[in-house]
Amino acid sequence: MEGFGLEAIRRLPLAEAVMLLFRSITDDDLLSSIWDKHRGRCYDRVISFPVVVHLISDALLISKSGRQSFQDNMQAGVLEASVQAAYQKLARLPIAVSEAFLERSTTVLRNAFPEWSAWKRPQSLQAFRIVIYDGKAIKKVARRLKPLRGTKGGLIGGRALVALDWDTNMATTMHGESDGEANEVKHTGSVVQRVNQLFPELKLHMGDRAFCDLVQTRHFMASPGDHFLVRHHKKVKFHRDFSVDERVGVITTGETFTESRGWLGSEKDPRRLYVRRIALSCSDGKPVVLITSLLDADKYAAQDLLWVYRQRWGIEQMFQQVTEVFGLSHLIGTTPKATLFQFSFCMLLYNMMQVIRGCVAQAQSCEPTAISSELMFRDVEDQLIAWDTLVPHETTIEYFEDARTMPQLRRRLATLLKDCWKDSWQASPTQSVHNSTHTNHQRTHTSVHRLLFGVPAKKKRTNLASKASQAARKHNATDLYSSTHVRRTLIPCDSRWRKSC
Repeated sequence: MEGFGLEAIRRLPLAEAVMLLFRSITDDDLLSSIWDKHRGRCYDRVISFPVVVHLISDALLISKSGRQSFQDNMQAGVLEASVQAAYQKLARLPIAVSEAFLERSTTVLRNAFPEWSAWKRPQSLQAFRIVIYDGKAIKKVARRLKPLRGTKGGLIGGRALVALDWDTNMATTMHGESDGEANEVKHTGSVVQRVNQLFPELKLHMGDRAFCDLVQTRHFMASPGDHFLVRHHKKVKFHRDFSVDERVGVITTGETFTESRGWLGSEKDPRRLYVRRIALSCSDGKPVVLITSLLDADKYAAQDLLWVYRQRWGIEQMFQQVTEVFGLSHLIGTTPKATLFQFSFCMLLYNMMQVIRGCVAQAQSCEPTAISSELMFRDVEDQLIAWDTLVPHETTIEYFEDARTMPQLRRRLATLLKDCWKDSWQASPTQSVHNSTHTNHQRTHTSVHRLLFGVPAKKKRTNLASKASQAARKHNATDLYSSTHVRRTLIPCDSRWRKSC
């Protein structure tokens, strides 16, 4: 191994840390097992799934262009096909492969995450693993495909429902949807099932108003001992239990809250739940109303639940960083499947930075939130480009030839990131008020899936609560509109109705 290459590697600790993590999650055996299990009817003759991962990583981290990455790898002999074939391979990647790639790779990263940097839960919630759910639509799709040209407004690729592990601030799993205008909340059951497999301990599931109904809350409580904390939506009525007195309290900011008990859902609905309601009166006049299955107000204080729910905004910040910092704003592919794979890859880069930021925070004995992931990622990109320019490819292969176990990987990361702190990485203080100009936005987005395959047929909605009564009425009642005579008798006829009769 050449001396110049070793000296260059020694001066690039961030790049080496990222490459060590990336090598652990892109092992050929791991990627091959993901592909073989979730590929469906797809196959790989020339462009394998590990090659696709390598191409996208170069496009997001080094060349900043999909075409440039494909051309460079063609010259290096990694890509043994044309640029068009690489784009078509990316366009046909199954959504199940993207989901499994994020889930299984994040499991490896979570083992490398330093426990010292994990977020601390309130004392009353120490027994729970907090998981946050939210959906994300992938926007700003380029009009490269012929059916997309000439369309007005923005284009939406795929849409995904993501679960965020609050302790490590990592996106753990997702469920993708090709139709960008579809409602991702309907996939809550499958995502919760995956989360239960990843975290066997007790969990507290959190979500916004979209998850406040009698279906999603049942999914959250599918595993024994699990509970939920969601924001109340007016579509589901809360009926107070007047036999239990209300409680009034004050949080640290001086705002007052009221908590009561009652039923979520109507009396006729067999799915109704007995829940606890916490209403916080905010200074802006818009109250925050939470619904939770944690009924014991003495054991689970309302102040802790209100504080934890405010941390739900972390998943929105994750989506913003994935879009603006980690390359989701510049989509390489234009099909929904391609956009979902890039989305899972960008979230994986975000998870890698959480591990690196946690190691730096542990070395500096500071909170991870005091370090800006965006500012640190800029230096990571610069060092990766310098590594690609200065270090020969053969030297890199020889340097990472020996595989490391997880304890060895964690020790090496701690050594690399111990003395690489920069004052420029310090995060700016959070602004209490963000002044912005209010504008009226109109709906100008169109789903790429619907432009390519048409609008899906709507399914007839049925009320599950009154299904039995509807069946009885249908069996016993007579169709009043079965004969023309009855129609003329019950409905006043005008000139237009006489023509139809």
